[in-house]
Amino acid sequence: MAINLMKAILYGLIMTANYESIKAEYSRWISSGVFCDELHKIADSEPEITDRFRKHLSFGTGGLRGIIGAGINRMNGLVVRRATQGLADYIKDNGGMSACIAYDTRNMSRDFAAAAAEVLCANGVKVFMFTDVRPTPMLSFAVREKQAFTGIVITASHNPREYNGYKVYGADGGQITDEAASAVSARMNSYDVLSEIPRISLEDARESGLLCDLDEADSLYYEKVKSLIVRGVLVADHAPKLSILFTPLHGSGNIPVRRVLGESGFANLSVVAEQELPDGNFPTVPYPNPEEAETFTLALQKAQGKDFDIILATDPDCDRIGVQARTRSGEYAPLSGNQIGALLCDYLITAKKETGTLEKNAAVIKTIVTTELARKICMKNNIALVETLTGFKYIGEKIGGWEQDNEYSFLFGFEESYGYLADGFVRDKDAVIAAALICEMALYHKVNKHTLHDALDALYLKYGYTDEKLISVTLEGADGMKKINSIMKMFRSDAKALMPGEEVIAAEDYLTGLYGLPKADVVKILFADESWLAVRPSGTEPKIKFYLGAAGKNKEEVAARCGVLQERLTFILN
Repeated sequence: MAINLMKAILYGLIMTANYESIKAEYSRWISSGVFCDELHKIADSEPEITDRFRKHLSFGTGGLRGIIGAGINRMNGLVVRRATQGLADYIKDNGGMSACIAYDTRNMSRDFAAAAAEVLCANGVKVFMFTDVRPTPMLSFAVREKQAFTGIVITASHNPREYNGYKVYGADGGQITDEAASAVSARMNSYDVLSEIPRISLEDARESGLLCDLDEADSLYYEKVKSLIVRGVLVADHAPKLSILFTPLHGSGNIPVRRVLGESGFANLSVVAEQELPDGNFPTVPYPNPEEAETFTLALQKAQGKDFDIILATDPDCDRIGVQARTRSGEYAPLSGNQIGALLCDYLITAKKETGTLEKNAAVIKTIVTTELARKICMKNNIALVETLTGFKYIGEKIGGWEQDNEYSFLFGFEESYGYLADGFVRDKDAVIAAALICEMALYHKVNKHTLHDALDALYLKYGYTDEKLISVTLEGADGMKKINSIMKMFRSDAKALMPGEEVIAAEDYLTGLYGLPKADVVKILFADESWLAVRPSGTEPKIKFYLGAAGKNKEEVAARCGVLQERLTFILN
């Protein structure tokens, strides 16, 4: 389909900061009769009108994500339909005529999924849609299983309750490539958000055979996940010995995680009742994010006086998982995303060696801001380690590439933000898979009289001590974006000047396309003592993120070194 460039310029690009043009777009929405009650309530608020109408919610590398509400810079049915029409054009341009759709428990997720299905079906695209909430990784699996051209999942992952999103997947089950995202964005931008987008009712779509249920993919997925257990005899003989407390945080992980663990033999499983059922308001947590300590408050209260070995928490779309593990003193302490990933990396290598299932060309993938402990583990085990940019889409792309050229056999991939994957039948981080492997690993160590914290200490003794910290600074709105750009420019200008007294051995600017990776807005500073600092804007939230890493002789030394880097960073930002 030829793209009308004038429309793209008019509708797709960021609007000027001129308030008259912003107010004109606001008035156009009022005149059209959409969201009138909500929009009339902000009639006297210039900041609110500006934020909602200063720009179109952009279609980034993963799709859309924003606050639910009226306006072109919000998640709503009009914006979803506009994006889906752009996607439908892209599908038809490339000869693909089928799509899978899933959605999580967030507010409006089911409605946005229905809106997407209505538009795709109206364009003659056959849609396979789950009839109830499902984790994001199950969508990834379904796309591959159905050999669909694309997939959509309605989720904002771990964002606050006010948000929702629209993620698009390619035929390989991974998030669409940057090139595909740009193409979809260009087609989307040719449509006025208030124009009439073609759609048909779900009832008519079902009658015509354009809409089909996708639930049949469930059992196939569960069998695949259970097949990933490495020490099958161990699990068969001892699984009930592991005491597990699980919270899905009102999200989509409740049924899948419990089913996989239950069918694998982990019968000693309890659930945090207050957080068991779907609820898009996430009333029991400030943020439904297993990275945040507050997420575990209710679970830790329930665990008091009990003998749970581990506590698991998954985010709303069940692609991330957090862990609190019992210590020898009987208390519970969190494991960071880096620590969980390092433990799983070492466990899978060791277990597969023991069972004779480790491929000769096995490889591990991590992102450039993920712990360097993984590199040490892989080096000592003669396992290849490959780095990608931040974002699991890049890990998925690597897996797909290896399937084509057989350079490596994918063993394990992870990122510091609590995302893990083993095997390639899913092409995104998967908390259901991670839950099964974490429980197997915890069971193995328990049978050998160790806690997961004991196992972590043993890992440090064997491979060397590391410590990492993540500092996120929220900077919202247009002014926030200017500040983020200013900070990135500062780090690019002269890294050594920013770090007086430090022996800087390299300042890597990934915007130049380092190491054959796609260009990315990331700067990583490497120091002579193996410590490092990386800075990048978030791709999904109005944040700039700083990653700190250190290596040393013991826990105290690496913690102190991270503290020094954090102090230097605080000084720079102030």
